[in-house]
Amino acid sequence: MRVFTAKGFSRFARKEGIVDAKLCAAVKEAEQGQIDADYGGDVIKQRIARPGEGKSGGYRAIVLFRRGERAFFVHGFAKNDQDSINARQERFFKDLAKTLFSLSDDAIKELLESNQFTEVICNEKN
Repeated sequence: MRVFTAKGFSRFARKEGIVDAKLCAAVKEAEQGQIDADYGGDVIKQRIARPGEGKSGGYRAIVLFRRGERAFFVHGFAKNDQDSINARQERFFKDLAKTLFSLSDDAIKELLESNQFTEVICNEKN
C-alpha cells in the first residue's frame, strides 16, 4: 500500500503537528474497514486525533483511497472549522480520485519529483 500527501495537505499537517505515523494509522484503519465516512468514488473521510488528544474534536482528512493500492491525503481540516465537505468539493475529489488512480507508476514518480505529492513511508513501527 502506497501512501501519499498532496502539497497542500502536507502543509496543513506540518502546521498542525500531524506526524506521518498518524497518517499511516488512518490508512491502516481504512484498510481494516474502519472508515469514518465513505463518499463513494474512492473518496473517504478519516478522523485524525490532535496531538495528545482524542479523535472526536480533532482533524478530518479527505483521503482518496483504494484498498491494497494507494491512498492520497488531499484535504485536511479541523472539526471546529468545518463539519464536512460540500457537494462541489465531493464532486471535485471524486474526479481527482479517477485521475490519480488511473496514473501509472511513472506518472506518480513525476508527481513526486515535481513536489506536488510526497510519499509517506509506513511500516510496522509506524
